[in-house]
Amino acid sequence: MAGPTVTDMATLPNPLPRIAADPTGGTLGLALPAGRLIDTTDDGRWHEPLLWHADAPSAPGDWAAQHDACGAAGLVPVVVEVGGGQGGPEGWELMPADSSYPGDHDPEDVLVGFWEEYAGEGEDWPGLAVPGPVAASADDSATVRVGADALVARLADSLLAAGSSFKEPRLALVPARRSADIPAAIGWSGPANYESDTARLCAVLRSWEDRFGIRVLALTFNQLTLSVAAPPATLAEAEAVAAEHFAFCPDNITQGTHDTLRAYAEHELLASETWSFWWD
Repeated sequence: MAGPTVTDMATLPNPLPRIAADPTGGTLGLALPAGRLIDTTDDGRWHEPLLWHADAPSAPGDWAAQHDACGAAGLVPVVVEVGGGQGGPEGWELMPADSSYPGDHDPEDVLVGFWEEYAGEGEDWPGLAVPGPVAASADDSATVRVGADALVARLADSLLAAGSSFKEPRLALVPARRSADIPAAIGWSGPANYESDTARLCAVLRSWEDRFGIRVLALTFNQLTLSVAAPPATLAEAEAVAAEHFAFCPDNITQGTHDTLRAYAEHELLASETWSFWWD
């Protein structure tokens, strides 16, 4: 039996239709610039808007300003690329009907399944990486959350600025419970050649959100970028995280510049504020 679709999540109502009648978002407590609602999907069967994005570049501080108001409105900010080869999200082959609910999947079960398929015979799953002492402390969890929100705001400002690695980055708002759910909420199909139900990967993102303070910072047609507030601080910690990255996205290692878990951990993960993924 197929898992529940995004429309079955029976949780938060989608506030985006209210922006159609009130483009400034004033009734939601927002002050939006000119923008557009995206409801185009690969199968043409989705009618509620999946996301809103601004029509023009954002100024420094816009992310933080919107973030403060978005939580109450049931929206989560993210940066999207509208100037890539596939255009903006309206050309991304979004497939929300194929996404189940992230909370229905156990993140370690997801990773173990991928590990067993791609790691090769005789390579035992090493288990989930243990977060560093700050991220692991219940007493400091609120501090990590605040730090995670501050970091993603700073990195978003940098990404939205002229001259960033994106051609035409735009601030976007997505109806989701938490940042980790953004890809599933819009039916993002970037990993479709690897995993067609993006919610399974979002279950892992939820676990990383809890353990490492990640936020979904940016999406392109086929690339996912995360901010990381509590990254691994030692090589041993980074190698443990590298195993999870391999299971989550083998292409990061097999098609990357660092083709062993140790090299990848040392050069890509150790104290890094961002993690990026691309599936062939």
